[in-house]
Amino acid sequence: MNAPAPRQRPDPETVARVVTALEARFGARVATGLSQREQHASTLTWVPNQPPDAVVFAESTEEVQAIVRICAEHRMPVIAFGTGSSLEGHVNAPYGGISIDLSGMNRVRAVHAEDLDCVVEAGTTRKTLNAHLRDQGLFFPIDPGADASLGGMAATRASGTNAVRYGTMRDCVLALTAVMPDGAIVRTGSRARKSSAGYDLTRLLVGSEGTLGIITELTLRLSGIPEAISAGICPFPSIGAACDATIVTIQSGLPIARIELLDEVQVRACNAYAKLSLPETPLLLVEFHGSDASVREQAESFGEIAAEQGGGPFTWATQAEERSRLWQARHDAYWAAMSLRPGAKAISTDVCVPISRLAECVEASKADIAESGLVAPIVGHVGDGNFHCLLLVDPEAPDEVARGNALIDRLVRRALAMDGTCSGEHGIGQKKIRFMAEEHGPGALALMRALKQTLDPHAIMNPGKVLEA
Repeated sequence: MNAPAPRQRPDPETVARVVTALEARFGARVATGLSQREQHASTLTWVPNQPPDAVVFAESTEEVQAIVRICAEHRMPVIAFGTGSSLEGHVNAPYGGISIDLSGMNRVRAVHAEDLDCVVEAGTTRKTLNAHLRDQGLFFPIDPGADASLGGMAATRASGTNAVRYGTMRDCVLALTAVMPDGAIVRTGSRARKSSAGYDLTRLLVGSEGTLGIITELTLRLSGIPEAISAGICPFPSIGAACDATIVTIQSGLPIARIELLDEVQVRACNAYAKLSLPETPLLLVEFHGSDASVREQAESFGEIAAEQGGGPFTWATQAEERSRLWQARHDAYWAAMSLRPGAKAISTDVCVPISRLAECVEASKADIAESGLVAPIVGHVGDGNFHCLLLVDPEAPDEVARGNALIDRLVRRALAMDGTCSGEHGIGQKKIRFMAEEHGPGALALMRALKQTLDPHAIMNPGKVLEA
């Protein structure tokens, strides 16, 4: 198959025709002001802002369909927008186009408590859903640091601190509704917990970053709120010892719910930002779910493993308020890290490696950071081999930016050499396209391009993300 011609921005006349058609249909819910457009191209990390030509605030699947049909007629790019909390430039509009804001699609359509599932619109955020579920004794466990929209979480195949126990968005999306590039509405999957009926279109769209279709509704797997929860903090003499304790914990089959690594730089940032007094050494923040008896047993087993690796002393947080404060500090790690260097911009990246290579990868990355001279805390969901590096650079200092990007290149290639991946949960977006060929090889990449070309022949769906436009 021949490669498609490079994507071009729509000409001003085409933009004007599309905006006029959208205004006729949606009125004041079409925004063309610069501030609104720039807001819909901003992400939490430093990626040059590339605003769309207009923003439309959709309120239903049928409205998304109408927007896509208008854009498809004029071959105008469309970019889905949830909360703007992505990290790899997913919501940017490098070729112009229309941003479809889904934040108004925030209804919980149904909760089937007896089946542990629910149906939500794509603009619903994870915190909104959990507030809705709490009185029914249920929760949705996937928890990235930001209060992201569930549609965006599905589109990037996100995960979070609970992934080691409850899985990722790939595991928790049972079914979905999406608007395809031609405006067709497609419903995939079912509420059944398993199916061997045909191609798994749900898994195809989860993680596609809006490049194959726009997810508008999700059926999600839920979990019961555990009877007992206990969290603890365990400092370690080195980053390697903390990683080794993690590896042994996972290999022993201990059903830990959360196991998070913070290096000494990140701990110092969290202490200052959240007014904590954690030991400023590498540490693991852990949590156990189950019955009172099972939680005690799990905690004791983990304590023994940690002690064997030189970890301790343990500090346990059994009260809900204590646990909440600790996990809020973990979820605020990005903002805490930013406070280490006011005025700097963040270049964030994540990789994931087989659990047996975790200690080696993290230690090598720490040494690389030290040699670079950059401030770059490490934090991670290390129970599944995933960790993040947040590089703080002066955007006006080309040398720093170059060193930061070179550091990311080495980090990713180190992970790939260990049979890992260039992104455990952030997604590809714009920033990691350059690693796709190295990770997947020519055959798999050609298949991805063929899928994109077949489903989106005019490349209107979020062009310039995942694959080169």
